[in-house]
Amino acid sequence: MSFYNIIQSYNWEDVTASIFSKNEDDVVNALRKDYPGLEDLKALLSPAADAFLEEMAQKSHFITRQRFGNIMQLYIPLYLSNYCENSCVYCGFSGKNRLKRKLLTMEELIEEAKIIRRHSFRHILLVTGEAEKRAGVDYFCHAIETLKPWFSQISLEVQPLETEEYAKLVNAGLHAVYIYQETYNESRYPTYHPAGRKSDFRYRLETPDRLGSAGVRKIGIGNLIGLEDWRTEAWYTALHLSYLRKQWWQVKYSISFPRLRPFPGEGFQPNFETTERNLTQLMCAYRLFDHDVELSLSTRESARFRDNAFPIGITAMSAGSKTEPGGYSGSGELEQFAVNDDRTPDVIADMLRQKGMEPVWKDWSLYLQESL
Repeated sequence: MSFYNIIQSYNWEDVTASIFSKNEDDVVNALRKDYPGLEDLKALLSPAADAFLEEMAQKSHFITRQRFGNIMQLYIPLYLSNYCENSCVYCGFSGKNRLKRKLLTMEELIEEAKIIRRHSFRHILLVTGEAEKRAGVDYFCHAIETLKPWFSQISLEVQPLETEEYAKLVNAGLHAVYIYQETYNESRYPTYHPAGRKSDFRYRLETPDRLGSAGVRKIGIGNLIGLEDWRTEAWYTALHLSYLRKQWWQVKYSISFPRLRPFPGEGFQPNFETTERNLTQLMCAYRLFDHDVELSLSTRESARFRDNAFPIGITAMSAGSKTEPGGYSGSGELEQFAVNDDRTPDVIADMLRQKGMEPVWKDWSLYLQESL
């Protein structure tokens, strides 16, 4: 039974109503538990939990330091291509947007790697639009082989692939894959994904199962914050995480918090406002629910917010991000979204040290796995 079969037993509106029905007693009971369950998570995500945010933050901070120490993993995305065959209404790479498209050659990829390696990064995240004919599994294999001398760990955020294709990439040296459902609301999913392979809700939803079967060592999941109600999306994301932990217990997991940011092209605006306070509550709720999941905060958020929020429960942060192919060498085309925190990696690393943290430039959780 796949996760798709599991979520068919839940109704989006009923889950939303259940979350909003939780009261302060429900929140108190959830906070008393060392390991809150999915029903407790509804309370921690509810409006009633806002009054307990300080207590949630303190407990989340304690759990994070206990589980992860004073380590903060820093990573950087490298955009390979802005070609895309989808028509996602919220994305600058949408195939409907008229813009100059670019796919990095291996020579251009090396130039980007050289610039990134001026900093201490040893873990790179390769990102593309979803255009199988332009950037498919053979291209990804070539990119991984090309970057092996430059980076000890290579991750992907690209279109969903088949199990055997992921297995081929694992054999080439792939460590982790990040695949975001964008929204778990199946009835609304076509509104945001009207055309392209990404319009197949079930195929995308079942991608983490193919990743687990292929032997990928870390899987990142999540939703695009702002499409639908953030509380309900978070509960479904946690439901997905719970399923995956049981199905693929040997895999490490990550959750990210991408809030919609301005982008060129069609002027899509978030349907559901999510404030920084809401985002803080969301981080705390995830950490109290799952003590070991990696929580990642990108440069979509402001420097001020990231500096204040990361101690609560974040374990990974991007730094120095460029969101267009060729962005680091100055030959970039179109960015996928506007970066909000444009500080250099060294400035962010210094900030972390000043706050008593140790910046780590590779995926240390995978390093520990490999050393066992």
